[in-house]
Amino acid sequence: MTKTIGEVVLPGINKLKSGKVREVFELKDAYLIVASDRISAYDWILPTLIPSKGEVLSTLSSFWFSKTKDIIANHMLTAKIDDYPEELTSFRDMLKGRSMLVKKAEPIEVECVVRGYIAGSGWRDYQDTGMIGGRKIDGLKQGDKLPEPLFTPATKSHTGHDENISYEKMKELIPEKEAEFIKDTSIKLYNFAHDYARERNVIIADTKFEFGRIHDTLILIDEIFTPDSSRFWDPDLYKPGGSQASFDKQFVRDYLTGTDWDKNSPPPELPPDIVDKTIARYQEALQRITGTV
Repeated sequence: MTKTIGEVVLPGINKLKSGKVREVFELKDAYLIVASDRISAYDWILPTLIPSKGEVLSTLSSFWFSKTKDIIANHMLTAKIDDYPEELTSFRDMLKGRSMLVKKAEPIEVECVVRGYIAGSGWRDYQDTGMIGGRKIDGLKQGDKLPEPLFTPATKSHTGHDENISYEKMKELIPEKEAEFIKDTSIKLYNFAHDYARERNVIIADTKFEFGRIHDTLILIDEIFTPDSSRFWDPDLYKPGGSQASFDKQFVRDYLTGTDWDKNSPPPELPPDIVDKTIARYQEALQRITGTV
């Protein structure tokens, strides 16, 4: 494992953008995506780093991109450090295990969420309206498995919290043919990964995808099926009616909810035991799904 990394600095390489966790650098024929050890919650980047987190995210994304390429093409070129261009040679130690080279694509500005179980903002919406994903379903408890996976898109926000929107609204934002393809493909991806993970003792309760265009072709971009972009639950402890034992950053959200932090001011440091338990959960998800540590 490499050392803990917060800010990613590659002198001489153009940094295109910096997200809450990942940073994107522009090369001549590709982008370089590097996953830091930062963690975010409630739209804040926390001041505490989670050791090895970036490596878990990159390893899982690479794994799932390879597993799902027959469903839809994706942007990954390689995550093998030996295949990186010469200009990145001096950064090998930093990049190994936490980065990948990807194709250049134009992002679709919609978060593509699939829910197989009701939790998070889907549960909050359901409490307010009795509906989820535009459908009225009676009698659901928090954490219940839905009758079928639902596609519940959201607007992407670079400054605030993403807002759930209807599929009809999504079709106003992008061409209808693209919206239909994205919806159908998102559900196919979720069903495949849910069944694969379930056989390995992980429930993928929900997840989000991002798509991009290369010319007129839609591909999968960003990250997929990681503990940052998905809810991973422990099936041995699954019990509808409340929060679930998870292998994702919900553990950190739950800890912060129990503090006096108001979510409107800079967040507090995470104590060492919360850091240790967080990375243990991420690594448990990696081990169960891929069979590796």
